[in-house]
Amino acid sequence: MEWITIQDSGTFCGITTRRVQFLCAKGKVDRAQKLADIWVIPKGTQKPIDGRIKAAKGENYDTKRANCT
Repeated sequence: MEWITIQDSGTFCGITTRRVQFLCAKGKVDRAQKLADIWVIPKGTQKPIDGRIKAAKGENYDTKRANCT
């Protein structure tokens, strides 16, 4: 299995590195693991749905998620 760092993941997903760290710490990113001081994410992991947006909480939200790699 190939791994990518959160810096690479943030670049691909279009979100900041700090936001990716927060999502990993909260368990929102599937199979993310912390190795020493860094988070690593399996290549091909999908970006989690942003729960801060009202549309994500509604029924009409498009559940397609961008691939981060």
